[in-house]
Amino acid sequence: MSLEMRSICEKCYKGLKNNCLAYICTHECTFCKECTVNMNFICPNCGGELVKRPRSEI
Repeated sequence: MSLEMRSICEKCYKGLKNNCLAYICTHECTFCKECTVNMNFICPNCGGELVKRPRSEI
């Protein structure tokens, strides 16, 4: 099973390319770096920790 590489930040709706820096929780909620820092690395949807998303080679 692979990650769903979402293309927008769920907070500010900024576009996120597959190879850019983004953060995800265990449910694959996806946020840009700026929103992640503002949320103290905590997902507002599930309360989980936000960690760097792996970058895609594509």
